[in-house]
Amino acid sequence: MTLHSGTMIRPALKPLPDVLDYAALSKDELVERIRWRKAELNAVILGHNYQRVEIQEVSDYLGDSLGLSQEASDTDADVIVFCGVHFMAETAKILSPGKTVLMPDLRAGCPMADFVTGDALRKLKAEHPGAAVVAYVNSTAEVKAESTITCTSANAVRVVESIPAEQPIIFVPDRNLARYVIRETGRENIIAWDGYCYVHDDMVLEELAEARKKFPKALVVIHPEARRDLLDLADHVTSTSGMVKMAEDHDALIFGTERGLVDQLQKRYPEKTMVPLSGAAVCGNMKLNTLPKLAWSLDHQRYEVTMEEGIRVRAEEALRRMLDLSGGWNAPSKEEEELEMASVGASGCGCA
Repeated sequence: MTLHSGTMIRPALKPLPDVLDYAALSKDELVERIRWRKAELNAVILGHNYQRVEIQEVSDYLGDSLGLSQEASDTDADVIVFCGVHFMAETAKILSPGKTVLMPDLRAGCPMADFVTGDALRKLKAEHPGAAVVAYVNSTAEVKAESTITCTSANAVRVVESIPAEQPIIFVPDRNLARYVIRETGRENIIAWDGYCYVHDDMVLEELAEARKKFPKALVVIHPEARRDLLDLADHVTSTSGMVKMAEDHDALIFGTERGLVDQLQKRYPEKTMVPLSGAAVCGNMKLNTLPKLAWSLDHQRYEVTMEEGIRVRAEEALRRMLDLSGGWNAPSKEEEELEMASVGASGCGCA
């Protein structure tokens, strides 16, 4: 869903040397620079659900990593600025090889994705010849390139069930999602990589008990990246997209996921009880992107995401297998689009 449009007259805005120079500007000045430079470059800004509100306000698209990359690939934009973490920008490049993909801060990585490298995965594959490799999309391009097929938290069970029951599976990099899939499928031949998302893995039973005591009528909905002991006590286990759908149908929910999504749902449904299981469930890597860095990135067209074409092609094959299995990509539902709009402040870029 495109959020900004209109005919504009370009002001004289020269690039500044350093991010610190941009940090000295007011929010209005930064937003103006971002808007005009974006128009000059024919660029789109992708904002992940977990980004700072100030980033969400100037984003053309909001959503999860894979959905954002697919939406951007369908636009006529020449430049994609991905405000998320590194593997997300890589996915955008994989699906849009002809576009320039930028990310404002190279330090915005994903610790879970970094648990597994291409070399380490190749070594494990050699120890288990014939095993299929299922890579969670929260993984690097090199790891995707070494994989048979990718999966999301929403379709991980379906992806695993598509693989012959007698064929061993190496599941990377999230051990918690792998354990959830093992529980749901009953398969005993899944080799789980020992990686995890610290945001979800750090949620503890005491926090769940406290939240239930405070909101006794609320259903507990937990992301499958969380630990097994929490999942066993959840009323529902679902992906972030599943949480969005549940928020539409229920009046009181406790969410075991990153605070960014919960904050969006609270704005969308102020009359409902939408609360986080843990107030500390914040991804610091996601919050590294700021308005000054975004303005600097557009002005200097940095940092560009590149990769070897052989890696890109093989990673795309693994992604396409998943998309084919799932019937392709579905555009956001009306409710998801309304949630995106609710997350974009009226001040935004100064455009409706």
